[in-house]
Amino acid sequence: MTYEEAASWSSMIAYVAEERIMPPWKPDPTYSNFVGEKHLTQEQIDHLSAWAAAGAPLGNPDLVPEPPTFPTGSQLGTPDLVLTMSEAYPLPSDFSDVYRVFVLPTGLTEARDVAAVEFRPGNSSVVHHAIIAYETSGDGATLDALSPGYGYPSFGDFGVATDGSLTGYTPGIGAIAYPTGIGNTLPANANLLVQIHYAPVVTEEWDQSSINIFFKSEEDPVEREVLPMGFSPSDLPYGYPSFQILPGAISSFMPTKVLEDDISLINIQPHSHYLGESYHIWAQTLEGVTIPIIRINEWDFNWQGAYTFPNLLRIPAGSTMYCVATFDNTVDNPANPSNPPVLTTWGEQSTDEMLLVRMQYVYYEPGDENIVNGNNLNEAPGSPDVDADRGTFFPLSPNPANTQTQVELHLNEAEWLRLRLYGMTGQMITELMPATLLQGGFQSISVNLGNQPNGVYLISAEGIDFRLSQRLVIMR
Repeated sequence: MTYEEAASWSSMIAYVAEERIMPPWKPDPTYSNFVGEKHLTQEQIDHLSAWAAAGAPLGNPDLVPEPPTFPTGSQLGTPDLVLTMSEAYPLPSDFSDVYRVFVLPTGLTEARDVAAVEFRPGNSSVVHHAIIAYETSGDGATLDALSPGYGYPSFGDFGVATDGSLTGYTPGIGAIAYPTGIGNTLPANANLLVQIHYAPVVTEEWDQSSINIFFKSEEDPVEREVLPMGFSPSDLPYGYPSFQILPGAISSFMPTKVLEDDISLINIQPHSHYLGESYHIWAQTLEGVTIPIIRINEWDFNWQGAYTFPNLLRIPAGSTMYCVATFDNTVDNPANPSNPPVLTTWGEQSTDEMLLVRMQYVYYEPGDENIVNGNNLNEAPGSPDVDADRGTFFPLSPNPANTQTQVELHLNEAEWLRLRLYGMTGQMITELMPATLLQGGFQSISVNLGNQPNGVYLISAEGIDFRLSQRLVIMR
């Protein structure tokens, strides 16, 4: 949080950067890109190493950014609806994995369009992941009533038919803001079904998680519903019985699926346990064009995530989607939970294994390639926009913003500068600050965003013969 703290850890910072242990970004950035990437270039790593070797000098204190703020109740702001487990669930202390479904009535008297969903773990040390769906039949509540204790057990699915699904949770995931016209619609009288995977514990632990829901404005109704798809052993030629990882072997499996419709992918979430070694997912069109989706060269059970494409990713109808998942069941795998290795198949315990990929998509419409996905709100701040001769435009804060955001600039010398707000298609929407003479050095300017609807914009700082810009998400 401070220079002094960073300097005291300079040798360790250089080491973990050189070994690419940190930042913990698993997707290969040379293959495909995602919102909020947390990785360093070799040039940046070399810069850190040189800084540590030089004794960790301070540099220019005028460029030190304000420390980030870490919200406690929500990453997005004030939710429109908060649903909390009605009681705390006690976990058995027998070191077993628990899959439990909890029924959370929404109490909605009319259908509402959903802009974002944010799962908040009550006990983050035991919540391994969560998947969320909704239904109106009441069948989930019936199973809950028949099962001893709060909630009911179910592995793999929710145990009942569902009407749709919502964004799930893994540790570190950020809330996703869907683009204009895209989202989910919660029906009136819907119940959320929340399946939580609790990690094994040997001490008494409790969890009472909650879900924040943000509704879209009346000006931004859902025109296209977000739909789920994915890969599992059911997509292998012989189904689940063929998913067997032999002891002492490195095994690869390749499920495939052929698309009947044009789709636009929003995000992807691969999942494996301790034997996972790598994932490689791509599509091939009928014309033989390869569309890279994601490649994870070194799987790490402790750093799983959901990855959002910067723009909607079109996969044409007739394309074949491929997934190659590789598992290391040898003694050379330090994460292998069995020593000596044993035959491992699909199962709900962490000592079992999974080949599971979840994706969200909408049916394709022309122009989807230009639609920018909402920010992953857990992402690191964006990069400064730099003109070496004129100045630097630093990432906006807050971002996403509600009615105001802070523009921070460093000008090499005095400049006449105006601030303008643009849509992502390039149209100028409004002038945030008229042409003003700003002195050289650091400038911090608070700008009022007015009543602009939710969406993705650019704030442009325009001089006489240069322009710097930063992306802004408005979410209310």
